[in-house]
Amino acid sequence: MSKNLPEASWFKSSYSGGNNDCVEVAYLGDGAVGVRDSKNPSGPALVFAPSAWDAFITDARAGEFDPK
Repeated sequence: MSKNLPEASWFKSSYSGGNNDCVEVAYLGDGAVGVRDSKNPSGPALVFAPSAWDAFITDARAGEFDPK
């Protein structure tokens, strides 16, 4: 999937604490979601289909990725 990521508006969570050890997210025009490392903004980014991103967010909110 090819996206024009330099045109994306990237943001961090308000819970990030303002440091650079975060991920940044961008909502792309077709509903896809980009994710990148805030320490390397010109580096690679992952692009998720809307359904994959929704599933991730649902599972994260449900605690599926919390340490056991």
